[in-house]
Amino acid sequence: MSNNKGKMRVKRDTAPRLIKTLFGFYPVMLPLTVVLILFNAVVSSMPSIFMQRVIAAVEDNWKSGSWDAAGKTILGTVTILGVFYVLSLISGFTFNQMMAIITQGTLKKLREKMFNNMQNLPVKFFDTNNHGDIMSHYTNDIDTLRQMVSQSFPQLLISVVTVMTIFCIMLYFCVWLAIVILLGVIVMLLVTKKIGGGSAKYFISQQTALGKAEGYVEEIMNGQKVVKVFCHEEECIAEFDKINEKLFKKSEKANTYANILGPVLNNIGNVLYVIVAIAGGFLLINNVTNLSFSGMAISISVVVPFLNMTKQFAGSIGQVSHQINAVIMGLAGTERIFDLIDLEPEVDDGYVTLVNAKEENGVITECSERTGMWAWKHPHQADGSVTYTRLMGDIVMDDVDFGYEENKTVLHGVTLFAEPGQKVAFVGATGAGKTTITNLLNRFYDIADGKIRYDGININKIKKADLRRSLGIVLQDTNLFTGTVMDNIRYGRLDAPDEECIAAAKLAGAHDFITRLPQGYDTMLTENGASLSQGQRQLLAISRAAVADTPVMILDEATSSIDTHTEAVVQRGMDALMYGRTVFVIAHRLSTVKNSDVIMVLEQGRIIERGNHEKLIAEKGKYYQLYTGAFELE
Repeated sequence: MSNNKGKMRVKRDTAPRLIKTLFGFYPVMLPLTVVLILFNAVVSSMPSIFMQRVIAAVEDNWKSGSWDAAGKTILGTVTILGVFYVLSLISGFTFNQMMAIITQGTLKKLREKMFNNMQNLPVKFFDTNNHGDIMSHYTNDIDTLRQMVSQSFPQLLISVVTVMTIFCIMLYFCVWLAIVILLGVIVMLLVTKKIGGGSAKYFISQQTALGKAEGYVEEIMNGQKVVKVFCHEEECIAEFDKINEKLFKKSEKANTYANILGPVLNNIGNVLYVIVAIAGGFLLINNVTNLSFSGMAISISVVVPFLNMTKQFAGSIGQVSHQINAVIMGLAGTERIFDLIDLEPEVDDGYVTLVNAKEENGVITECSERTGMWAWKHPHQADGSVTYTRLMGDIVMDDVDFGYEENKTVLHGVTLFAEPGQKVAFVGATGAGKTTITNLLNRFYDIADGKIRYDGININKIKKADLRRSLGIVLQDTNLFTGTVMDNIRYGRLDAPDEECIAAAKLAGAHDFITRLPQGYDTMLTENGASLSQGQRQLLAISRAAVADTPVMILDEATSSIDTHTEAVVQRGMDALMYGRTVFVIAHRLSTVKNSDVIMVLEQGRIIERGNHEKLIAEKGKYYQLYTGAFELE
């Protein structure tokens, strides 16, 4: 995922894509909002025209000495201006309300797009990206986009339209003074490019530094107990200070440039005002022939409104320069949002699906109701026929090679057979490849070479969702979600009734402690079940796997956090849970390993021994050394 690391500017297509996205979300409301903004901007540029008419009326009638005509002209002019201001007020109120709807609606839709796409990303993405930095997409990047869409874009559009409108009015009144203004604008643009360019690159890098800082904070929060146990508070503070210092430097430089730009442009505007006043006075004193689209001669009624327009013009240029930094920072955040949305989802070319089935007279047929029997529905492209294979849990790995990174092989030629109802255990040192094998069975990762067959079907042909639906898994690290105890057990199968969830809890040995909770099965769990012990959390995870009632179970250190007394209770439930299923067990406790049908001993990604407990003890190999060397296998 791109995070703008080392980049100093936003991709060229980010702004056009954002605009296209906004129009796609609001094809009617957004154009109408733009029209109202344009109307508001044009009206705000018109006072100078009315000022010119008022001053001209005073000039004309001062010479003739009759003020009645001037009064009527002034009243009519002010009335028209008042009507325009009322209309501008209405349009301003309307477009601000509409922009609020567009902004929040856009953020809602983009958050949905990010989250929906994130759910379809491969596990590798979450293994290789900092979780805090991912969260930063939903917080900081979304917030910069909100500021840009709701504030910077409308203000920038108003300022640009105001500048263009006022310049056209200037040309209409006096080309000579407009040329003076144009020279001042060139100076402003050069200053903006010099100062604003430095600001922009630091604002972009600030977003990346902010994501890193949040990522580190999230990491330390999750590991706070480990930090305290090993007394690493000072080291963590020092590391955070280093990361925070980088963020400070980027932010300081970005805001230093941004804060300098405004005053510099304001002062250039003030100097320009003086120059226009001097130039206007020179034209008046020397009766220089006016060059304009209106045909008006140089007079007080031209010069005075011009001074007013100069102030407004310089202010609008300053607004444009000021908003550009906010827009660039918003676009940097938008690019990160689009980068997350654009990430390639998990590839799934499978076409074999898992269906409820029933068997009559030896023939398997598909059915809609849950029968407790599942089958693989296999459409054959060659002749258009469909065959059904009963889900048995027969798994074969044939000469499988795999590496998490290219040219770094983790598994070498792994071959194993797990017949329906067999319990297969993996033992070996940390990093030997035990968990990697179970990751490949789930297709969290795809193998580099070899074959994995499930009931005789290549698992690459099985849809990943259906494959995973047939596998129950209990991990060493338990994840509980905000909700009741019942909700967390039902996570294994969302349509499971309460009775089945309670039965699953009893099977896993969790029922007793659940009934002692304040509200029993209705007790609310938050913060990953922080109010429960690690053993209780793991019992809920086992209950969740039990209610899923899958024919294949993967138990990755499922009882590692349960004390010896509790394990005796759980083991009975585990035995009942494993009965009649194909089970893959990763465990260090001999109580879990000894009664396995097959024990695979792994070393550096290779299976070096296989057989049941008695056979491996008799061979006096690696397993024998592990068994006799310590009660724990590692």
